[in-house]
Amino acid sequence: MNEVFVDTSALYALLAESDGKHRAARSAAQSLRSQDARLVTSSFVVLEAISLLQARLGVEPVRVFYRDVLPLLKVLWVSEELLHRAMGALLASSQRGISITDWSSFTLMREREIERAFTFDDDFSRQGFELVPELSS
Repeated sequence: MNEVFVDTSALYALLAESDGKHRAARSAAQSLRSQDARLVTSSFVVLEAISLLQARLGVEPVRVFYRDVLPLLKVLWVSEELLHRAMGALLASSQRGISITDWSSFTLMREREIERAFTFDDDFSRQGFELVPELSS
């Protein structure tokens, strides 16, 4: 299956016209649609994206996300077991800069054998995932 994990950074860039990665996000989203990629995300990413949009841009972008973008995504709910595995990875890494949302994303991607992430967060590439769009150094 051609699943691509969608991260908060891509969702925000897609909806925030003022974001420097907005054009790249729109282009990548169009490319993924043309590839018939199945776009998946997690309940943690949905929560994080809504919180970020609301805090930075207000309620209207949240409405647009909920109405126009969320229906295009298969939301995978973070279970108690997945949270425990992600917490184990976070604590074992001893890294301050990677959030529990990201660790849950990495864990979920590995369990579902998802190799590509629609993201602008290079922590995903450091974890061994292919980024869409590909980030230049």
